[in-house]
Order: sequence, then structure tokens, then C-alpha cells
Amino acid sequence: MLEPIQSNDFINMMTSRRSIRLYEEDVKISEEEMRVMIQEASSAPSSANMQPWRVIVVRTSEGKSKLRPLVQFNTRQNDTSAAMLIILGDTQSELYVEEIYDTAVEQGKMPREIRDKQVTQILSMYPHIPRELKIEIAKIDASLFAMQLMLVARAHGYDTNPMAGFERDQVVSAFELDDQRYVPVMILSIGKAKDKGHESVRLPSEKITFWR
Repeated sequence: MLEPIQSNDFINMMTSRRSIRLYEEDVKISEEEMRVMIQEASSAPSSANMQPWRVIVVRTSEGKSKLRPLVQFNTRQNDTSAAMLIILGDTQSELYVEEIYDTAVEQGKMPREIRDKQVTQILSMYPHIPRELKIEIAKIDASLFAMQLMLVARAHGYDTNPMAGFERDQVVSAFELDDQRYVPVMILSIGKAKDKGHESVRLPSEKITFWR
């Protein structure tokens, strides 16, 4: 896990993260390292451990040309980054529940009786809940994954920018996936920063916290 990282200083990774919009165009990220980073980010928590996050890695010139008109306010990131990562939520994540829980049993991380009880509960309930609730759950969990992926990228020496400004009604089908099953959550650009980005200000905790 977290190999090959350039930093394991969590405070530095968290506080030095910037939203980068311009990248070194000659910097590429190998498929192997991208897979490692996605796997590491997948340690994020999710409802019932259903892991509904999915990622479209757009890194070819053909893929970026297809994406460009769908990110009209974020074309610099698209044109200069090593990749654009389209983070999706899977509204049919229950299809992987048995695989996930069976693997947990095989690896000695869960007793068989707990697996059977939880899988039965999930499969008896989840397929029947309203689609709107499935979308909400998937977006929350996929957002946790996306934030973790940004920090993992920093640990590997890369920079990112989370984006919400894109054509949500077109991006899934543009890459030939089922837009009834997969819902777009955000897009992350990733690469090596060409500029440093801007340090931003955060509200103090007393303005965002309610004590009762």
C-alpha cells in the first residue's frame, strides 16, 4: 500500500493540497501507478461496505477530445493534466455484495455467519429502495473515495483539482456506460502542477460548529 509514495506526512499532504488548473503537459502517469492509487483510495468507508465508486480514467488524446466539450469551463485541466478521472456512483452496487463479503470470509476478516446475515439483509432491502435514495448514497460514498484519492495522489507526488462544472447529463453516455445505472459525482484532474495554485482561506471552526 502507498507505494511508491513521495510523502507519508499526512499534515503536509492535507495542508499543502491545492486545486491545480494548469499541469506539466509532459508528465504522464503509468496505468500501473494509476491502478495502485485507485486501489489505495478504495480503502475509504462506504455504506455496508458496498463501495459504489467507479472511475473512468480519461488519459488518451481521443478520450480527452471527447471530454473537452463537456467541461467547457475546465478545458485547461483537460488539456494539460495527465488524466481526467470521472468519479461515478453505481446505483447497482449490490451486484458486488456477495463477492465483497465472500472475500472477507476467505481472508479471515469476517465470520461466515456474519457474512450470511449481512448479505441477506442487504439483498432483501437495497434492490427495492427508491432510485433517488440509491443515488444519494452512491454520491456520498463516492465523494469520500474522491477526497481520499486526492490525498493519495498527493502522497504519490501528484496534484489534483475536483470539478463539478461539466455536462452531467451527457458525460456517462459519452463514454458508453449506462447512464441509468451510473451517476456522475465529480471529475478530478490529476498530474504535476505547472503553477503552485493559490492558498485559500477556511472559516474558523466556531463559525461552522454547533454545540448542544
